[in-house]
Amino acid sequence: MAETLTIAGREFRSRLIVGTGKYRSFPEMAQCHQASGAEMVTVAVRRVNLTDRSKESLLDYIDREKFFILPNTAGCYTADEAIRTARLAREVGLSNWIKLEVIGDEKTLFPDNAGLLEATRVLVGEGFVVLPYTNDDLVNARRLIEAGAVAVMPLGAPIGSGMGIQNVTNLRILREMIDAVPLIVDAGVGTASDAAIAMELGYDGVLMNTAIAAAEDSVKMAVAMKLAVEAGRLAYVAGRMPRKLYATASSPRTGVVR
Repeated sequence: MAETLTIAGREFRSRLIVGTGKYRSFPEMAQCHQASGAEMVTVAVRRVNLTDRSKESLLDYIDREKFFILPNTAGCYTADEAIRTARLAREVGLSNWIKLEVIGDEKTLFPDNAGLLEATRVLVGEGFVVLPYTNDDLVNARRLIEAGAVAVMPLGAPIGSGMGIQNVTNLRILREMIDAVPLIVDAGVGTASDAAIAMELGYDGVLMNTAIAAAEDSVKMAVAMKLAVEAGRLAYVAGRMPRKLYATASSPRTGVVR
């Protein structure tokens, strides 16, 4: 597809963003990344070996020539923790881009909106390119954009749940009301149809990890997700037919030979 996803002036041919956690092995992770066609890979800063180069690290299995690394602040429960983690990612040379997570509840992993907004303001002020993971709340999304977020990443369902998009109405409202920055569905995708639905709603991209890593055949699922994102986007751009309550014949009655 000729069109690209543009975030903060950087263009990506793929609208699929993939993660690095929960794979059975680093080689399997690398295979899935390649099969997915993704160009952006998100890495949990707090869960990767950044200092001891004598030990194996998942970073050894990511080709920096092919993939843009998007560090994330997974596991951070306060704004201060997330800010420190983002600074660490920049200091060790990962990126000044950050997928910002500030978790507010340990069981659901729902975001802490107040902490997320605070961390966004601080990090934007320090020159970071901030992509916050948030809930499907229009008001909070607007506040994040006002704080300088370059994209908004609302959840489709709880992280790692595989439940698919649970609140289509809220995601539609977000899509209708926000066009200043890209919108990327992040969390909850379980299978290819979930990714296609997100893209058919007009979202600019989908971020996923567990749906691929936890599949019985992760490489095949990575391919399925690639195709689903492409198909969903193409269907959205094409414009679906109107929904109708009653049947309409596929063959018109005019011109029928009797």
